[in-house]
Amino acid sequence: MTAGNDSVLQLLPMVFAAPNEALARAEELLAADPSPLHASVAHQVIGIWQRDFGDTRRALAQLRRSRDLAARADSPEREADVLATLGVALVHSGRTREGLAAFERGVARGTGHTRARVLYRRAYVWWVLGRHGEALEDVRRAIPVLRQADDVIWTARALTLRATVHLALGSVERADADFTAAERLWDTTGQEHDKADAVESRGLAAFRSGDVPAALRLLDEAEERYAKLGTPTFMLTIRRCEVLMAAGLATEALAEADAATAALDGIGGQSTRRAELLLVAARAARLAGEPRTSLARAALAVRLFAGQRRTWYETHARLVLLEARVATGRASGRLVADAAAVAERLAAFGAPAAPEASLLAGRIALGLGWTADAERHLAVAARSRHGGPPLARMTGWAAQALRARAAGSARGVLEACRRGLDVLDDHRMTLGASELRARATAQGAELAALAQQASLVSGGPRRLLVWSERWRATVLTAPPTRPPADPALLSGMTAFREIAARAEEARTDGGRPVPALEREQRRLEREIRSRTLHMRGGAPGDGDRFDVGRLLRRLGDGVRLVELAVLDGRVHVLLCGRGRVRRFEAGLLAEAEREAEHVQAGLRRLAHPGAEARLPLVEAAGARLQQLLLGPAAAHLGSGPVVVVPPGRLHRVPWALLPALRERVLSVSPSASSWLRASDTAPPPGGRQVLVRGPGLASGGAEVTELAERYGAAGRHTSGLAAPDATTPGAPGTGVYRGPVGRTDEPPDGAEATPDRMDGTPGHAVGTPDRTDRAHGPAHAYGVPGGGAGAPDRPVPRPTVLEGDAARVPRVLRELDGAALAHIAAHGTFRADSPLFSSLRMADGPLIVHDLERLDRSPYRIILSCCDTARFASVGADELLGLVTALLPLGTAGVVACSAPVNDAAVVPLMLTLHKGLDAGLSLAEALRDARAALPSDAVHQATGWAFSAFGAA
Repeated sequence: MTAGNDSVLQLLPMVFAAPNEALARAEELLAADPSPLHASVAHQVIGIWQRDFGDTRRALAQLRRSRDLAARADSPEREADVLATLGVALVHSGRTREGLAAFERGVARGTGHTRARVLYRRAYVWWVLGRHGEALEDVRRAIPVLRQADDVIWTARALTLRATVHLALGSVERADADFTAAERLWDTTGQEHDKADAVESRGLAAFRSGDVPAALRLLDEAEERYAKLGTPTFMLTIRRCEVLMAAGLATEALAEADAATAALDGIGGQSTRRAELLLVAARAARLAGEPRTSLARAALAVRLFAGQRRTWYETHARLVLLEARVATGRASGRLVADAAAVAERLAAFGAPAAPEASLLAGRIALGLGWTADAERHLAVAARSRHGGPPLARMTGWAAQALRARAAGSARGVLEACRRGLDVLDDHRMTLGASELRARATAQGAELAALAQQASLVSGGPRRLLVWSERWRATVLTAPPTRPPADPALLSGMTAFREIAARAEEARTDGGRPVPALEREQRRLEREIRSRTLHMRGGAPGDGDRFDVGRLLRRLGDGVRLVELAVLDGRVHVLLCGRGRVRRFEAGLLAEAEREAEHVQAGLRRLAHPGAEARLPLVEAAGARLQQLLLGPAAAHLGSGPVVVVPPGRLHRVPWALLPALRERVLSVSPSASSWLRASDTAPPPGGRQVLVRGPGLASGGAEVTELAERYGAAGRHTSGLAAPDATTPGAPGTGVYRGPVGRTDEPPDGAEATPDRMDGTPGHAVGTPDRTDRAHGPAHAYGVPGGGAGAPDRPVPRPTVLEGDAARVPRVLRELDGAALAHIAAHGTFRADSPLFSSLRMADGPLIVHDLERLDRSPYRIILSCCDTARFASVGADELLGLVTALLPLGTAGVVACSAPVNDAAVVPLMLTLHKGLDAGLSLAEALRDARAALPSDAVHQATGWAFSAFGAA
């Protein structure tokens, strides 16, 4: 390495282009006994590296040494430059007064171009301190000088900083213009760290404009760039946590923030970043329902920010601290005054969070009965409803709804709630991933509850039903965005399946997990999930609004729909049928949840022989559940079919166990709207059937063998779902392979017989025409459209049977796509920690929910004869994530699935009798009712019958 001034000075930009190489060269230079001037540069390089990527104490020592050497070299410009670097390090270490004093000396010592660089760095420090006016003033003075000197790198840095300040003040358009200009300049340089920072900044801009998927994609891209440089990403973590919270992933954000805080503490990193991480962790904990954790994190953040003289951040931390105190039940007049003071300070700063503080003050005042104070604060918060990002407008509409409620205007409450939920609908539909759509609904929970309460007081049962439906199971209202044909995503899913299969095999063979395989499985899960969260949704649209009259016409006189709404912790039963909606009060939701857990425990015990004595206990628990969930409505159900629409938190109730429902045709639906859509769904032409048997079943999937024999019998006719004759071996649509019935007509090696769809295009989805023929009346939803009693006998194609090595995920998905009926006997695994990785075990590994979302059209009817396939994660306001809910928006009109562990052997007769009912033209709900009745009366078989439910309307 030469000792020329130019080559030595090139080490400084190298810190952000190739940080580790710059560090090594600086240390090499110092070992060569350089001049004071060159030694000053080397110590500055090491100080910058330690400041940004390592220990701030070491950074300060290096930078003070660099400053002293610059003074010894009698170079005012060099000294000014080092003083600016030292000023940043001092502020980041919490020594704000010393840092600002270093900048004063730096501005005085430097001239021209050097002073402009010092001003840029002081502007950065003003931004760190939350003093945005001073930041904009310094960067305004710096940019023209930097441009005149043709200093591309520092001009781009200054533009990026100015854009970031604009974002903090809510000026998204100005920020976009500066980010775009900076990015054009970065493209002409080799500054890889700064380029990564530019991508991160664009992610922040996307988030501030309300584009959550783009924000996640850009932040992930920035993280990949930083990883190649080997540099820490604490600021990126803070920004990513903000986006995760906006997406409803608060628990995830809390875990990431806490992990980053621990990593920062481990290297002695920047005190300023530690305070910011604590603030974001406090916000995440509050949103995740952990107010005491939020209280602790926020209190520590307030102390740190105060010591660092960062009033902007301290005020934001005080807002979170107040919210946490309210969440722990500490409402008081003092809190109203504190929240109002925080709101005033935030408004003076021009902070977008000011309306949140005003809303908090108004909400506390309302709780204390201080209506005049509440009106004053809520009126201020309500101003944000007309502009800004979606969540800011939601804050405004929530404030407006509370104002209307305080004024006694039910109409005003409902209008504000409608407008606010419309804003959230539009935001939700920009999200492509079903998980994000579901979790985002949590932002509307308060508005939905306010509307339901107003409906209960003034609108009667019909209006309460409308508002119960308004924010129930909204993720099912539209199919999720199809995962992109992304080679990296497809490769990741294949690798995940292989690793998961190897891990399962190791556990089965050795009885213990293999840590290396499980770590790789978790890594691949994170990669798959990350890529799916990047998907954007379609354009916002009004969609179909729920129509009570249409529901009642469809139900007719014979069918009852029971929708359970929860208001203030109590279950309200909305009984729909015979042209009426009636309301009954039942028990407390919390008691019903506890009883449901007791029932689940009992069913798990009854899945094994020898637990017969528990049968009466489980039946008694079912009677208690009925009282808690149906109350007096149980006596008004009539004698016909019943559709139950429970809230998400009651998804584990085995409804067939309730005495009033035990011998009925019973189906379950996430919402009344979902049931209507299912009843409108026509089966695909062709009547194609698919039977799948996965590995490792205790019963060997015995029902698949018998069903293959039954459905595969040559010349068989039925009055159920039918298709043109396709029973000739090897004909399109047969999908016959060597299997349990001893068939040998396999396709040639290397070939696969993919059933042709009715349009002649292999693998093409069949459309779902809207069924407008209502000649058969509302009960048609419980039969088989085009079938049932009196339908002419028609030939049914031989089923596709997939088992052994043929039951591999890619092949299974191809056959399921557009099928009329699918029966899958495979081990089911529910993942409460990550519900979209809930799976069915195939020959090559797990078939997960993400796989099902790739189907053009899921099977019209699907039977999942394995444990835990009807388990869900309850997320958002009232949403469910799991195998069944993944299928319903994709064209499936009916599912039979199980909500508890069951006895494999007892499942076989239940499934065979169920299919016998389907052969006779019954719906899934009818066939399941008859199959339960036909089971032996012992405890194991009875528990097995109760554990299965029919979902939908097919």
